[in-house]
Amino acid sequence: MTDPYCAPGVSHRYVLDLVRAADRERFLAALFAPEPARRGLLAVLAFNHELARTRSVTREPLLARIRLEWWREAVAEAAGAGVVRAQPIVESLRETIHRHGIAIEKLSALVDAREEEIEGPLDVVRTGHALADLQLAVLGPEDAMSREAARAVAAAALMGEGPERRELLAEARSLQTKVDPRALPVLLPALFLDGEMSPWRKPLALWWAARRGRY
Repeated sequence: MTDPYCAPGVSHRYVLDLVRAADRERFLAALFAPEPARRGLLAVLAFNHELARTRSVTREPLLARIRLEWWREAVAEAAGAGVVRAQPIVESLRETIHRHGIAIEKLSALVDAREEEIEGPLDVVRTGHALADLQLAVLGPEDAMSREAARAVAAAALMGEGPERRELLAEARSLQTKVDPRALPVLLPALFLDGEMSPWRKPLALWWAARRGRY
């Protein structure tokens, strides 16, 4: 770690509660990451949630662009050495960026992908790839197989049910024996993309899949 900065505990708690409420399935999967990667993964997921809800909080394109620009500036601050704005997700991101050596380009790529949604349909492949790359940067795997599988799962999660989603899941699962085990918290949400699963079954299904290294 190049920066001794640690986000306040209240910021980490805010991020945890936000992701647990807004992105339940990825939250459960993130719990299988060891600390401090788990905190970093939750910070990334909270960041992703804030970007994803841009179009739901404003229908005015100009305001949407202003909101995304705010996040671009916040990420730049978090990646720097100066004072960071007092916002829980930004504070958590700063710790994550410096602890795991994440390039600002990886965070900017997710903002750029979401900006496309302002004027047209979301590019689910581009957005899924950007999110997966960011998650893997926190967890550590750098091999091509883990990246390919994580990207496929993340893109599939943004799609509705259909043949394209099934193809992506099949592609990801064909690599199960070749991925870095550290990538599992990104891959485990694939379990929930095959159909409905009752809430009480999800934690048990994740535990069993993680133990077997399957998704």
